[in-house]
Amino acid sequence: MTGLFACPSRRRLLALLLALPALGCVDRSKGERPIDREALAAHVLDAPPQDVGTRLGADFDGKIELLGARVEPAVARPGATLKLTLYWRVKQALGEDGWGLFTHVLDGSGERIMNVDNVGPLRQLDGESQVLPPSKWQAGKVYVDTQEFVVPLGLRTSKLQLAVGIWKGSARLPIKSGPKDAHNRALVATLSTQAPPGGARSEVPSMEARALEPGQTITIDGVLNEPAWVTAASSGTFVDVRSGGPNTRFPVNGSVKLLWDNEHLYVGFEVSDPNVTGGFDPKQTDPHLWTKDTVEIMIDPDGDGDNKDYYEIQINPQNLVFDSQFDAYNLPKVEPNGPFGHQDWSARLKSAVTIQGTLDKPDDKDEGYRVEAAIPWASFTKAKQAPPRDGDTWRMNFYAMQDNGGVAWSPILGQGNFHKASRFGRVTWRGGAPPQDTEAAPAPSASAAPSAAPSAP
Repeated sequence: MTGLFACPSRRRLLALLLALPALGCVDRSKGERPIDREALAAHVLDAPPQDVGTRLGADFDGKIELLGARVEPAVARPGATLKLTLYWRVKQALGEDGWGLFTHVLDGSGERIMNVDNVGPLRQLDGESQVLPPSKWQAGKVYVDTQEFVVPLGLRTSKLQLAVGIWKGSARLPIKSGPKDAHNRALVATLSTQAPPGGARSEVPSMEARALEPGQTITIDGVLNEPAWVTAASSGTFVDVRSGGPNTRFPVNGSVKLLWDNEHLYVGFEVSDPNVTGGFDPKQTDPHLWTKDTVEIMIDPDGDGDNKDYYEIQINPQNLVFDSQFDAYNLPKVEPNGPFGHQDWSARLKSAVTIQGTLDKPDDKDEGYRVEAAIPWASFTKAKQAPPRDGDTWRMNFYAMQDNGGVAWSPILGQGNFHKASRFGRVTWRGGAPPQDTEAAPAPSASAAPSAAPSAP
């Protein structure tokens, strides 16, 4: 590419690149490669080459245009190395610091599998920012942005999508035209993986949840010691959410049991966690519990797994609750901070947590925590039938989470995020009295002492 620009221009570019801020106090002794600023000059052109791959013409706020993209090879087989080359033309300098490049690798449903934001010569980190990001680009220049990365093994999606953009903090530079999605990401390529969706482990698990016998009751105290819990339907140990195999990589694990009667669904989690963490303001409404430790319940009452009118409930070791109702897959949703779904919906649940260890003390080792909850059937206002009848099947999933990751009853297998209802397991309800017209619903859950934390009735 060096033959595409004149020598005086090259000398000016080298001077500019060499004048970029020095490495300062960043420790490069721990395996980081020094930045080759002279090599960066080969990625800055005075004019676009004739071949820019697939032409895209994505217009970023009238200031930067993504001319085209080339991806090699054309098939994204698991374990293969992909090379992505992007051609950016600067119409107008952004004029402010902080703008960077991002690249998201999405599965066939549009869910992010990985990001490779800081991969490539222009994007290598110089301190805390990319070495030659859009905020440093000059008007009139073309920037050749190359990236190489390995397609994850164990994919369970038949295609990958590559999406790119320009970001700063929680903002993204708006895309006015060209191939894009609703999140201001330019869609640059869709590649076949030649991997069958779901593979050999595509079947979802199932369980039969039996109703309480006449005279049996459940006390919501987080102890799970009633005789009914001993024989309750159990998920067994949760599995790796990506592969469906035993969890060997995630620091927490868990299991869940289910019971029910004509008024409530009863859920009992047991979570193993060596460092039980809360960390939220107890007065906060719908805190983002998934960013720390929590259990999660996903419920699609109609049993068809179509992600229409489904529910999400999370309860953390502080006995705080996040609950929301969604009209469709992840919708409505406002990025990056919500609301996520209809957060005005309330499960009106009663819950309690007991901790086997200490909360928010990372210097000791905990065993984990238990969560017990009673959720009124009357809360599921979008359900066709609640309480369910004997033999009805709902789609549900259960997770033990930490830091926005987790293990699951039913693995997602790379087919989406934790909301993917087609990957929810099947729960068939057995027993129960005929549906009644009256409703009994406890008040919303409230926080309580972490060692034995029943919510307010």
